[in-house]
Amino acid sequence: MGKHIVILGGGTAGTMTANRLCRTYDRDECLVTVVDQDDDHLYQPGLLFVPFGLARPDHLVRSRPRQLDEAVDYKMARIDRVDLDARTVRLAGGIQLSYDVLVVATGARLLPEETEGLTGPGWGEKVFTFYDLPGATGLHDALERFEGGRVVVDIADLPLKCPVAPLEFAFLADWYFRSRGIRDRVELTYATPLDGAFTKPVAAKALGGLLNDKGIELVTEFTLGEVDGEHGRLMSYDEREVAFDLAVVVPLHGGAEYVGRSAGLGDELGFVPVDPHTLQLPGRHEVFAVGDAAGLPASKAGSVAHFEGEVLVHNIGQFLAGQPLDASFDGHANCFVETGFHKALLIDFNYDTEPLPGHFPGPVGLPLLKESHAAHLGKLAFEWLYWHSLLPGRELPGIGSAMSEHGKHHVPH
Repeated sequence: MGKHIVILGGGTAGTMTANRLCRTYDRDECLVTVVDQDDDHLYQPGLLFVPFGLARPDHLVRSRPRQLDEAVDYKMARIDRVDLDARTVRLAGGIQLSYDVLVVATGARLLPEETEGLTGPGWGEKVFTFYDLPGATGLHDALERFEGGRVVVDIADLPLKCPVAPLEFAFLADWYFRSRGIRDRVELTYATPLDGAFTKPVAAKALGGLLNDKGIELVTEFTLGEVDGEHGRLMSYDEREVAFDLAVVVPLHGGAEYVGRSAGLGDELGFVPVDPHTLQLPGRHEVFAVGDAAGLPASKAGSVAHFEGEVLVHNIGQFLAGQPLDASFDGHANCFVETGFHKALLIDFNYDTEPLPGHFPGPVGLPLLKESHAAHLGKLAFEWLYWHSLLPGRELPGIGSAMSEHGKHHVPH
């Protein structure tokens, strides 16, 4: 009888992991079961483009089981809780799944109701998020109606999915209003809990410089405490205020609900605090987490899930064989930052090395931390790669899970 690997979540990380495992093991060696509560696999990077009419909502959603290898056992059900001692997952309707290995890949969920006033007056009228499909679609209509005033892009708190997406929104908004000929009637503000435009000094300087060049005001160390939609005000916990006519808010994030009902599985935010290099839950050697569900000091981005997956599948094999795990995940992240006007810039970094200038994946390649049309084309090509290469669990030639220093230049701060 083969081993049973249960993967909770059929999004980016769960799908990649399941497909990689099916490439590694025959079905008689391992049965891979994926559980998710619906059939809609959403291409999340596309949400950024919906408000500006650059992506069609119906093109971003595909069937979950159709992205999975035919050997995967897919169960559509709500997850009630995980019993770590009994090594079982309880699903709605009383179904129980026992596992030899559990992979938590249920991502992060938006918690707009946790911020006072965010879902109150003005929500869906002049207060929006583009981090889900209904919000992005509603924001598209709101932008089309917008004729002038103050637009504020605000990150409520950390951590958040795709940390560069709010910046990209601000850059694209500048381009959008210029293309409509009303940029001189629009004030753009970017508010963040960070002390700069991004987390790392070199990238923060480059991205902050772009905000400045585009005439976008930067408000730092602004952690959202309350939204007054009626009077158009965002209030931080330290009682500063930012006025708005249109607010684009990235809400607080947390882990999946069932994590909180599963003793010993998650932290206070509902993320699974795994070893940052092996992705294994300390004290529960058969439990791993991958993607946005993992409580790691890495970016919650699709590229991270891809790079984690290589290490994760290897480590599951090591665990099943009774061998020591390979502590090789280095926090590698790689993001295209869309900057408008058919340009983008690329950043590549890990736990220890901040985004640096140079080229990727080597000395001859796309420029890093520098706007280019080539990077914009790379961002557009990523959607095809996502559906046809990354989700099926294929490796990208010349790009390994470990970050390469090849082609990068260290910069004195």
